[in-house]
Amino acid sequence: MTGNFFAYISRMRYIGRWSLMRNSLPENIQEHSHMVAVLAHALGVIRRDVFKQPCNPDEAATVALYHDSSEILTGDLPTPIKYHSAEIRNAYKQVEELACHKLLETLPEELRPSYEPILTGEVQERVHDLVKAADKLSAYMKCIEERKAGNNEFLSAEAQTRQILEESGMPEVQYFLEHFIPAFELNLDELGTIEQ
Repeated sequence: MTGNFFAYISRMRYIGRWSLMRNSLPENIQEHSHMVAVLAHALGVIRRDVFKQPCNPDEAATVALYHDSSEILTGDLPTPIKYHSAEIRNAYKQVEELACHKLLETLPEELRPSYEPILTGEVQERVHDLVKAADKLSAYMKCIEERKAGNNEFLSAEAQTRQILEESGMPEVQYFLEHFIPAFELNLDELGTIEQ
């Protein structure tokens, strides 16, 4: 039914992440998507302003906001299962694409052309590498937060995710790891106060 799109999007907060792992700090896909959007935007700014490569950070942020929207209909499939084999990965990709098209059908027809490139089309492809890297950075930050909360369940995920980020070959990711990730190891007192 058209007109249901945003009611579906608002339900992202009911889809939990990291379902196979014991979480000290539960996270849903709405919270995750917000952080991925912040990070994708930052990576886009770094690409454009530091490395002087053409990039539209706003596109990256917008795609990131919706990057897990298919999970409203599919749920969050745990990473070890999703990437267990090429067959499962390809089948799940098809399910995700179908879910995105089903979501698009919940928009009035005159709005679909604006959302289709974000959910499944050209805009998504243009910024795919930034959104994927931001998604990994968000996962890495989650692992750090869990470790700091005393939860050892995420230690191997933290090491694996850090390795993937370091081997990404993306200068934007290396810049972010060097300049911003160390602050995630600090507590609020160590971060200090923001000067007025």
